[in-house]
Amino acid sequence: MGLADTNVSILDPATGTGTFLVETVKHIYDKFHKKNERWQKYVHKHLIPRLVGFEILTEPCEMAHVNLAWLLQQTGVELASDQRFRVHRINALQEPSSNIGHNSSIMVVVGNPPYNVSTQNRNDWIDGLMVDYKKGLNERNIQPLSDDYIKFIRYGQYVIEKNGTGILAYISNNSFIDGLIHRQMRKTLLKAFDKIYIFDLHGNINRKETAPGGGKDENVFNIRQGVSINIFIKTGHKTKNAPATILHSDLYGKRAEKYDFLSNNALRTMSWRKLDTGDDNYFFVPKDFRHKEEYEQGFKVDELFPVNSSGIKTHDDAHLVGFSSFPENNQRYAYRPFDIRFINYDMKKVKRHRNEFMKHFMDGENIGLLTCRQQSGLDFRHVFVSCNIIDMGALSNLPSETTYVFPLYLYSASGKRTPNVNEAIISEMYRRTGLRFSEVRKKQAECFAPIDLFDYIYAVLHSPAYRKRYREFLKIDFPRVPYPEDAEWFWTLAKLGKKLRRLHLLENVEPRRGLANYDVKGENVVLKHQYDDGKVWINEKQFFDNVPPEIWNFTIGGYQPAQKWLKDRKGRTLNGDDIQHYQKMILVLRGTRVIMSEVDALHFF
Repeated sequence: MGLADTNVSILDPATGTGTFLVETVKHIYDKFHKKNERWQKYVHKHLIPRLVGFEILTEPCEMAHVNLAWLLQQTGVELASDQRFRVHRINALQEPSSNIGHNSSIMVVVGNPPYNVSTQNRNDWIDGLMVDYKKGLNERNIQPLSDDYIKFIRYGQYVIEKNGTGILAYISNNSFIDGLIHRQMRKTLLKAFDKIYIFDLHGNINRKETAPGGGKDENVFNIRQGVSINIFIKTGHKTKNAPATILHSDLYGKRAEKYDFLSNNALRTMSWRKLDTGDDNYFFVPKDFRHKEEYEQGFKVDELFPVNSSGIKTHDDAHLVGFSSFPENNQRYAYRPFDIRFINYDMKKVKRHRNEFMKHFMDGENIGLLTCRQQSGLDFRHVFVSCNIIDMGALSNLPSETTYVFPLYLYSASGKRTPNVNEAIISEMYRRTGLRFSEVRKKQAECFAPIDLFDYIYAVLHSPAYRKRYREFLKIDFPRVPYPEDAEWFWTLAKLGKKLRRLHLLENVEPRRGLANYDVKGENVVLKHQYDDGKVWINEKQFFDNVPPEIWNFTIGGYQPAQKWLKDRKGRTLNGDDIQHYQKMILVLRGTRVIMSEVDALHFF
């Protein structure tokens, strides 16, 4: 059965100017081999009644009519005076009536639905359908599931299920194919359809995607979000409760290369990989879970540090976060890696202040582990440390990479300090290593304190081998840390973790001659941040010299600190402390790389 079959009705529920309907007509016309008389009869009797488009805006809807009429004219067909295309100015996401567009069986739904995570497109009908994609999710933020493109997928699923058979084919935002909060959506689609094709076109600028060989990867559209072509097929012959067969392929490269591939290939000419959807997340992308059993033997950081929270979100950084102190409610604020600013911590002004949690950093000395629950961009590099209250974007500015902080200590109302640790995990540490836990640091080698445990974890999470071996698991939940096999293993890593921690807190760090030298006098105004042959230029005359390229590109979370710190100060004048701070940061980043190599040299992972 093809599109030219007279039993197949086709719907584009967000048709815009009719692009997909126009291409559908071209495709069918080619099947007729330009037999004009037969084609004319087919158009009037079968084609026009079976092409359906919905569009919420008036002008695009009118243009769709014009574009379809013009195309038919080019094929020798003139519309009769009483004929109109079934392209209607309505919102597909409103509850469908029995008249417009729904009085015939729709077997094919196609298009490129709009992407809008802050949609106002809400009503009881579509919200009711969306419950299927949200049920059972224990997530703090499921707002991305209300994106318009996901609603249109759910709408298309509804149309095909109503018919009993058919095809849903969209080119869309690809966040749903591997997003953690989209797992129930994927599960529902696996149940509803028989076969699913996912052709991932990548091109996600937010994720800083590159081709596997390190080459450039571009989006097929002028957007930042990655894109995929998704084809969902329902035959009605699948065994009840059996999941759909899911086939995956992907394409990296420059935009022109992708266009060329798409123009010269079809489903039957492409190479497809059948995916195993047995995991509870039902990913629509290939995953390597070979080390799952091994990984799950470790303890989760959110279980070890049971009291934790996402960072602060002011909703007004321009007025509430600054480079200098505020006269009132002033607090030091871990804004980005190595970028401590100040916040006007007024509970009436800061929307998500997390004060009940952040007080543990204000009521006494403390230290917190920073990490993210999931990574939608780069692989796991999302770990840092702070002794101040933190921003939600401290490690990444991607919405799905919210920064969480795990304090080492908790403070009661009376000021008493207690370790924020899970006693069961501490007991297991003792069983494996013979080391007793002590709330205060002791000289005895057979005892470990909270800070020693912190340092052990900090070293593990900075191991490149650990990050590579468990990369797929680190993308989808808080990290698990392997228990040390013995006391020697624990203390060896804790020692390296201590070095890293102190470096990242800039403890006893001073600039070193020969690295990031700043010798040219001038205005010290940051007008750019440009790297060229070991020099970091901040304006046309001044630069930091002897900065290795691997330090310039070094990444923590979703940021490259050597670049980000300067970028955020564009237009500002650096004072002496600023210049020294940048020099210290370059030294620390170099030291971080060295210690990470030392961790891997131990071959623990």
